Amino acid sequence: MTASLLTACTMAPVYQRPEAPIGKLWPENAQTEGQNVPASEIGWVEFALDKRLQALIAAAIENNRDLRIATLRIEEARAQYDIQWSERLPNIDAQAHVTRLRTARELTLPDASQYQRNYQVGMSMAAFEIDFFGRVRSLSDAALYQYFATEEAQRSAHISLVSEVCKTYLTERALARQRDLAQSSFDAYSHSFMLMEKRFEVGASSALELKQSETLMHNARVAVATLERQRSQMENALTVLVGGPTGENLPPSKDFADEDILMDIPAGLPSDLLANRPDIRQFENQLRSANANIGAARAAFFPRITLTALGGTASSTLAGLFDPGSAAWTFTPQLLLPIFDAGRNIANLDLAHARSNIAVAQYERAIQNAFREAADALIARGLLNVQVEAQAAVLSAESERVRLSQARFENGIASSLEVLDAQRQQFSAEQALIQARLDRLINTVDLYRSLGGGLRQGTVPPAQEAPAPAPLLPAVSASVPDGAAPVQEN
Repeated sequence: MTASLLTACTMAPVYQRPEAPIGKLWPENAQTEGQNVPASEIGWVEFALDKRLQALIAAAIENNRDLRIATLRIEEARAQYDIQWSERLPNIDAQAHVTRLRTARELTLPDASQYQRNYQVGMSMAAFEIDFFGRVRSLSDAALYQYFATEEAQRSAHISLVSEVCKTYLTERALARQRDLAQSSFDAYSHSFMLMEKRFEVGASSALELKQSETLMHNARVAVATLERQRSQMENALTVLVGGPTGENLPPSKDFADEDILMDIPAGLPSDLLANRPDIRQFENQLRSANANIGAARAAFFPRITLTALGGTASSTLAGLFDPGSAAWTFTPQLLLPIFDAGRNIANLDLAHARSNIAVAQYERAIQNAFREAADALIARGLLNVQVEAQAAVLSAESERVRLSQARFENGIASSLEVLDAQRQQFSAEQALIQARLDRLINTVDLYRSLGGGLRQGTVPPAQEAPAPAPLLPAVSASVPDGAAPVQEN
């Protein structure tokens, strides 16, 4: 209430949200089937159906250092806002001082001492600005919107963290599955090579067939080493995301071939992105902050009235400081009217307008990027389903080819080269099917993130509760800081 009496309406332009530079519907070839629940309302517990993945996400939210920094940025922005908001009220200090001076003898009156003392105690108010034109309020509003933008940045980091944990975990599981298949193939090729060596020794097979079998064995060995290296590196990346070891006290993981690792995500409408994507809200708050700075730059052209006051007691002796008649006060109002500043105020206003235009472009770009990410994921969803089905059909055909080639070889109709080639093609088809399933799962995660999902935890069934590590940070309130009034543009 006091701040409202001491300030006037801001001179900032009336804020108008820019028109969203996107269409009202998704592209025609985007797959938009799904439930009616917005993705932002689906908690990551409902989305990630793998218990081990749920536990990893929970640990990452508690321990990830990047998310910790983003959370601490909120405290930093809140403190900066509190500092700026304090300028809207007078700062009153208690002070006490003593002054001792010596006057030159030539300037001293007859019978007067060259030495003088002055003791003073009281309360002071230094240069408080009466905010008639809203300069201080505009600066306070700008700091408030920066605080809101920092909160949205933390939420965006939270969503990205959930997405990265999901994708890293799924990639590690896919590499582990591919490594196991490569190991099985290597064992089978090694056994075949041993048999081929014996056949070669008795003249039942050619040197070409022997070398072909040896090549398949060594290629499988290379695949095992490569996939194990990639899986170990991905596990290290997951450790960094989670903020600690990933193999202790965690539930077992689902089989990668299980189709129920992730939940299917509905699309919604493009306009939902404006409300569900925290990165878009972050740039909009930055735009509001830049808009408020224009009001501060405009107010700088008008007079500034400041008040300085002091009230207390004064005496030439310390013993007489509180004697009757020692009361003293000063009151100094000051009016500052800019006349010539070499174009400083005009340049500051131009700078505020330029930064506002930049903020508009950044806001529109954020909307366009969000639309593109969601549209790409929606388009890929249907096509990846077709790809997985086709790749599964390829594997089925290659498996049948191996069976027929083996039968032809056993009946003396075909050579072992035909069998070896069929086995090689089957191995490639198995690896390609795992990669196609991984691409489909990664696309589901990307769609979940692009639609604003991953911020909520959701309901955890008692049987699926993951052990949560001890929190490393105190909870940060997302509410408006104390003393902040709703911002209104006048």
